[in-house]
Amino acid sequence: MPTAPRLRLRHALSALAVTLLIPALVACGGEEKTGYGDETVSGFDGVTVSTSVDKAPTLKWKSAISYPKDPKVKTLTEGDGEAIPKDRGVFAKIYIGNATTLDKKWAYESQAPEGEELPTEKPWSTILKGAKVGDRIEAIIGSGDLLGEGGNPQMGIGNHDTLVVVVDVVKAAADKTPHDVDASELPKLVEKDGKPTGFDFSGIAKPKADDVLKRVILTEGDGEEITTDQTVTANYLGMTYGAKKPFDESFSKKAVPFALNQVVAGWTNGLEGVKVGSRVLLQIPPELGYGAEEKPGQGGKPGIPANSTLYFVIDVVKAEATPAPQ
Repeated sequence: MPTAPRLRLRHALSALAVTLLIPALVACGGEEKTGYGDETVSGFDGVTVSTSVDKAPTLKWKSAISYPKDPKVKTLTEGDGEAIPKDRGVFAKIYIGNATTLDKKWAYESQAPEGEELPTEKPWSTILKGAKVGDRIEAIIGSGDLLGEGGNPQMGIGNHDTLVVVVDVVKAAADKTPHDVDASELPKLVEKDGKPTGFDFSGIAKPKADDVLKRVILTEGDGEEITTDQTVTANYLGMTYGAKKPFDESFSKKAVPFALNQVVAGWTNGLEGVKVGSRVLLQIPPELGYGAEEKPGQGGKPGIPANSTLYFVIDVVKAEATPAPQ
């Protein structure tokens, strides 16, 4: 597997991918598996959550909470940071408590310093509507809305449990929208015998770490538009700014297939909507590439320093449905 677009989980909910995004294949549509709380109350009256964002939240149960028809949300502590742009993901620390079983420990608690990247879809879009950096937000939500109809037995959550979700907003996620720019903004492609061999960075300023995802479609193909759930077969070459050699390339070998939802986000979003047969240049900022992770060089190829902006030329050969997991 080549170095640059190596198979990897993207940032989006990486730490929660197994526990939150894959509903357990039990209790689906069958008997309700709930806890054994006593009489229930509605909304936020059944629990008190600490408000100091300098510490992990604590909860004190007063009573089990009845299963909500829709998520109920309130801001416990208002942050003084920037508002999260509309339709942008959020990095946040997440805590999930079971308001049906009244367990004293969190069913889930974020461990990473910046938390997980939450998607823009419901129910997170409902919970995070109008959020600002530094907010502590509390939500009462049904397990079916958050986890799917199976709940999650590994987390001690049944298929009809009421959940208390506490979200500490850390920062806005990177802008994943590809910005189509003039070819003069990206380095010139160097070729030999009609095949790309590198980039010429002459006249190109050193990129900023917080720059946007830039794209140039050098040649537009006449095939179907790529979707992020497909496997793309492509030839590619990747370099970091000012490097003398590519850190990886396939033009001297053969085209390589990649599941587009399992590569760096810059590839996933940069190739979405591109037609098969196209040649594309991408400038990928660190947060949509490998971030602070350093990649050592292999086989005489240079490595990728931490916080590097990545430059790619990609020839899209074909796109097809990704096989279902076995």
